[in-house]
Amino acid sequence: MKFTCPKNEITKAIQINTKAISNKPQMPILSGIYIHAENNTLSIETTDYDIGIICKITANVQEEGAIVVPGRYFSDVIKTLPGDTIELSSNNEQNTITIKSNTAKFNLLSMSATDFPKIQKLESDNNITIRSNILTDLIRKTSFACSSEMVRPIFTGCLLELNNIELTMAATNTHRLAVKKEIMDNNDITVSSKLIIPAKILNDLSSLLNADIPINIDITYSHNQISFTYENIYIVSRLIEGQFPDYTNVIPPSFDTVATIRTHDLQEAIDRVSLISRSNQYNIINLDFTAENLLLSSNNPEIGKAEENISIKLNGQPINISFNAKYILDVLKYIDTDELNFSFNQPTTPASIKSINDDMFIYVVTPVRQNK
Repeated sequence: MKFTCPKNEITKAIQINTKAISNKPQMPILSGIYIHAENNTLSIETTDYDIGIICKITANVQEEGAIVVPGRYFSDVIKTLPGDTIELSSNNEQNTITIKSNTAKFNLLSMSATDFPKIQKLESDNNITIRSNILTDLIRKTSFACSSEMVRPIFTGCLLELNNIELTMAATNTHRLAVKKEIMDNNDITVSSKLIIPAKILNDLSSLLNADIPINIDITYSHNQISFTYENIYIVSRLIEGQFPDYTNVIPPSFDTVATIRTHDLQEAIDRVSLISRSNQYNIINLDFTAENLLLSSNNPEIGKAEENISIKLNGQPINISFNAKYILDVLKYIDTDELNFSFNQPTTPASIKSINDDMFIYVVTPVRQNK
């Protein structure tokens, strides 16, 4: 195999593909990057069996063929090469590749392409098309609420519900819940579906998409897999098996007390007050809501105390309630309005945070019980 291609094109493709290389691969071949050169096109593939990625770029192919290069070393070499064009050739008899760019030359050991588990594209009648900015918004407003603990895998993924023209994404770690909805004008989903997608693949996908320039993302799904196709990139992932809990039961139908607060004021105040509680296991801050003020406080016997007052508008009875500060700060990053509604019933029941006049996104968080 022999080809030349622009350095920036192959560097970008390799960076995308490394997201499907495991740090602890089941087999040595899975630590590699599969490159197939044919018809002046490079097909670059990686997989860890849970995720598979294919990127295609244009190249000047002098000799067609396929090879598996060592993922980590190949990526590091490509990024540091001095020239704008890369020339790569392989010697299958010696299992080596030669990489040249400007004055630099590298020889790396390679692996046999026949040993690489080629990615099979998902074939299914279940297909939808979604704009990248909409998909990114669904992901960023929910995936942060997932659990990172693999003890209960079901909570390490986001639930995607497809029903007619409505998409709903939900995520929870049992202590908090984020739900985001979107209306899809260009799709008519005749069969309702519920898919649990690993948060990792969604976050990786979101990081690859440029929300400033919306493009179409083609999504195909089956009972155990989902794929995303756009431009020259194909990503396929396993779905998480199991029954996602009925999250609608967690959302209170109404609230007795609603506080309207400036989003920036709340974010800044919690950020400061939680400096004292941050070293505590539960990072607890106390919120004391009165008619026109919110007193935020934290206490750490080994460090000290912190208090701050901010102005609010309260509709309902005053309430004193405590939370894990991180669980409040996390959602404030995704509130897009200058003001928000912080809603409560009792100091021990779930509360809600949402943007003003936005019924498409809601966040529910469980208070922390404190010994008075």
